Amino acid sequence: MEEMVVLTSEDGEKLPCYVLEETRVAGCDYVLVTDSEEGDGECYILKDVSKPEETEALYEIVEDDKEQQYLAKIFNELLEDVDIE
Repeated sequence: MEEMVVLTSEDGEKLPCYVLEETRVAGCDYVLVTDSEEGDGECYILKDVSKPEETEALYEIVEDDKEQQYLAKIFNELLEDVDIE
């Protein structure tokens, strides 16, 4: 894992995360990240919600259960050696 992003919560808490995979589904960009460089860690699926004219991506954690399940299947196929639960 080389690329790293920093998630910032609404209360300003920062969480460094490592990018596992990226994909585009139905015109939206998604990123699968983990908070652990090695071993077991929490995984998050992020959706790019930035506008096309914005130069920096703005990601939000996907919280909709159906969307999460659908994207988890896609990321599982992209990363066959990683178990996403």
